[in-house]
Amino acid sequence: MSSIKTFYFSRILGIKVINAAGKVIGKVKDLLLDTTPINPDDPIVRPKVVGVKLKINGDFQVFDFQYFEVSKVNRRIRISYEKLETLSETEINNGLFLADVILDKQIVDLNGRKLVRVNDVRLVTIAEGTFAIAVDVGIEGLLRRIGIAKELKAVLKAMRLSLPAKFILWDDVETIDYSNFNIKLSKTSSKLNTLHPSDLADIIEDLGKQSRATVFSSLDEETAADVLEELETHAQINIIESLPVEKMADVLEKMPADEVADILDELEDEKAEMLLKEMEAESSQEVRELLEYPDNTVGSIMSTEFVSYYESLTVGDVLEDFRQKKPDSEALYNLFVTNEKEELVATVSLRDLIISYPEVKLSEIMEETPVTLFDDQKVDEIAEIISKYNLLAIPVVDHQNQLQGMVVINDVVEDLINERRTNR
Repeated sequence: MSSIKTFYFSRILGIKVINAAGKVIGKVKDLLLDTTPINPDDPIVRPKVVGVKLKINGDFQVFDFQYFEVSKVNRRIRISYEKLETLSETEINNGLFLADVILDKQIVDLNGRKLVRVNDVRLVTIAEGTFAIAVDVGIEGLLRRIGIAKELKAVLKAMRLSLPAKFILWDDVETIDYSNFNIKLSKTSSKLNTLHPSDLADIIEDLGKQSRATVFSSLDEETAADVLEELETHAQINIIESLPVEKMADVLEKMPADEVADILDELEDEKAEMLLKEMEAESSQEVRELLEYPDNTVGSIMSTEFVSYYESLTVGDVLEDFRQKKPDSEALYNLFVTNEKEELVATVSLRDLIISYPEVKLSEIMEETPVTLFDDQKVDEIAEIISKYNLLAIPVVDHQNQLQGMVVINDVVEDLINERRTNR
């Protein structure tokens, strides 16, 4: 008999446990991990095996793992114990069961930015104890579970082939399926917030209804707003219906008004009104004004987040205002010049602004008689105008020439694509 330093969870799951006299007392049903960071200031977790769940005469009991040994006898893994000491309910509730929580569950591969399924878990035994070091998400792990990995590897070896291995270190793993246990989401938030919103949206869309809401609610408001914009409509509605109105209102306030209007337009009127009432008055009013526009009109897709200035201001004045307000990149596609009545007078390109000296006035670099759209104009008339004038954004005015917003080419393309899908 020899102690083994590393082994797979699947190799001990379901095997018999014996005492020093060789008597079988039960079967291994699960391992309990302690995922508490050794150092509270260190986010890295070293999950230590602290308990083993055994099935004994039809009952389940959890014992202290420090008195158990994993060894190999005649090429077969064996588990024996020195003594049986049960763990308290508190110790059990503070731990994480591998089979219940990790095995066969979906996790986020943070490096691969995708959902994967856990086929096995690799553990290592050192002087300080036994630790989970990686999850196996490859084909070999799946074949190992059904007991044919060794035979298949031998056949492939004779053919000079090998099974592709795919391991993810524990530090690069993010558990997703929280339906079966109560676990703090602090690590989820800190890790998932590092992903690009588009990647996070793809991951969330692949989740079930309950998991979607759980993961989304763990994000900070800024990240949640960016992710919500990237989600497909059905996923947006699913999340909004699953989370408290107060939580969703806070997130919606971080989003552009036109994006919020698009989302609320897909909800039942009662739900949309509840969210609007919960939002801050200024944000809510902007959205309400956009919702008044009929579908397929320019006003229904325009953005109300734009920057406008008087022609008497200098380039230096505008750049200083940028530094103070920090507008979104889309708001800088075109700068608008208005008069005291908020009527559109001209536009200024970001290029002309950047290359001009600070003391130059906007009136010297602005382009008068800009191409515009009316807020009640049909959306399908926009594409030709954008193509003809090669514009990234077009100012939108009402019939009194008052500036209402702007249409960004990205929104036009998205709207036209959605319209074609609907008409198929």
